[in-house]
Amino acid sequence: AKAIAHLSPKFLTVHASGGREMVKAAATAVPEVSITAVTILTSLSEEDLFEVGFASPALESAVALAKMAVSAGAKSLVCSPLETAAIRSAVGSEPIIITPGVRPRTEMGGDDQKRTMTPSDAIAQGANYVVIGRPITSAWSQGPQALRDKAAAIASEILSN
Repeated sequence: AKAIAHLSPKFLTVHASGGREMVKAAATAVPEVSITAVTILTSLSEEDLFEVGFASPALESAVALAKMAVSAGAKSLVCSPLETAAIRSAVGSEPIIITPGVRPRTEMGGDDQKRTMTPSDAIAQGANYVVIGRPITSAWSQGPQALRDKAAAIASEILSN
């Protein structure tokens, strides 16, 4: 964490599964940076979690990791939108919640993200920021107009709810 301090990032991600001491060390090293603890990757299904050694389902595991990370000094969290409401309830309104795996309604499913939600639903669940990666990057590769159209469609979907 100290090695990137000179870059003055707004967020610095660490994996909450690295444990309390790791999260605390990062938060202590760069107190001006929002240490962002990743709970459970959105590309992992319930079956994947058990295969890699998690003893509890995604929701329980993500909430436990979020609570530990915030108590260790994390100022923001990354979690699936499916866990956002439970995490928000467990950690309160202060930490920023960032949800990857967010897809426009017309693009749900079909890629490696297992635990997804629409942008407006993710925001309604308590997300501060949504990450809409692949729909944007795929539009980018089709040119500037496709990118503008995609961004406008996503914004319209968010604002219509």
